[in-house]
Amino acid sequence: MSVDTAPTDTASAGTAPVLEATDLSAGYRRVPCVRNVSLDVRPGEIVVILGPNGAGKTTTLLTLSGALPSLGGEIRWRGEPTDRALHHRVRDGLGVVPEERSVISQLSVRDNLRIGPGPVERALELFPELRPLLRRRAGLLSGGEQQMLSTARALAAEPAVLLADELSLGLAPKIVTRLMDALRAAADRGAGVLLVEQHARQALGVADRAYILRRGSVVWAGTAAEARRDLRQIEGAYFGQDTGA
Repeated sequence: MSVDTAPTDTASAGTAPVLEATDLSAGYRRVPCVRNVSLDVRPGEIVVILGPNGAGKTTTLLTLSGALPSLGGEIRWRGEPTDRALHHRVRDGLGVVPEERSVISQLSVRDNLRIGPGPVERALELFPELRPLLRRRAGLLSGGEQQMLSTARALAAEPAVLLADELSLGLAPKIVTRLMDALRAAADRGAGVLLVEQHARQALGVADRAYILRRGSVVWAGTAAEARRDLRQIEGAYFGQDTGA
């Protein structure tokens, strides 16, 4: 059931990766908890990283974003090796929606959108649900509204690649569907999306390809269609509780 490479059945198959990691190692205090991870994201596709708690999914995403330094291997952005910090990568076209909702609670929804890299009106076109809330303090929003705000702000800049970590965490299914649909629409407009998720079924419903991490290593890679078809076997084999970071 293991796959050495990650084939894709999407229109992006013939395009070069925008973001690519080769034999990436990452961790904290120079102790690796992610080892020899290779993956890529191409324009117009959603790639999902799945795995149990502690598999190294968030560590991988933080390292790809530049928030954590890599401990080995190589990250390539638009075909060129990079070790630039997060803020430089954002200027170069990387979008990030972190696991902890990145809203400034004392500012209004409008001001939270203003500090983003994209136009406020574009964010409201993507998430019109935010328009009636523009004057409300972000800290008074529901969890789902805060996640829509974070996602709208990132997508309004039309990033080349969006990294999104656990969008569905603690949210109602209706909100999760709304967020997943927004990611799918962004990919259909040409963005690459790398999504970390625990809820495999919902993520695979919008994804093109998938990687499964366990104990810091890729143990499965393939198309989302393959993962959906064999999901019960995959969950049984790989989704037990992990002990990594």
